Amino acid sequence: MNQTDCNDLKEIGKTRPVLENITNKWSILILTVLCSEPVRFNELRRRLDGITHKALADALKRLERNGLVHRKVLSGSPVSVEYSLTALAQTLQDPFNALYEWALKYGPEMAQAQLIYDAKHAEKLC
Repeated sequence: MNQTDCNDLKEIGKTRPVLENITNKWSILILTVLCSEPVRFNELRRRLDGITHKALADALKRLERNGLVHRKVLSGSPVSVEYSLTALAQTLQDPFNALYEWALKYGPEMAQAQLIYDAKHAEKLC
């Protein structure tokens, strides 16, 4: 794999639309939940604390349109819908797992930096 030079972003026009679709707050969380197994809509909503019905429905439609989520209607009473990762989305598992592990490891450090920043800026307001 080639190392990307962070100062040489000639391909930004190609990568920006892709990254905007997969790095959306809800998209990452939805894809992370779906990494382990297919999940029904309401179960997804329960596991994604704070997401509204509309936000989840919109995000799932966007992910399906982008070829990352498969939508399967399950017959029964009532009819339900199950979502799973496509083969394309499965290629994101390693990067998303790395981000998740990074967030667990460095989240406290970020929280501390936020407190320091907020304290400095609160002093300037006084």
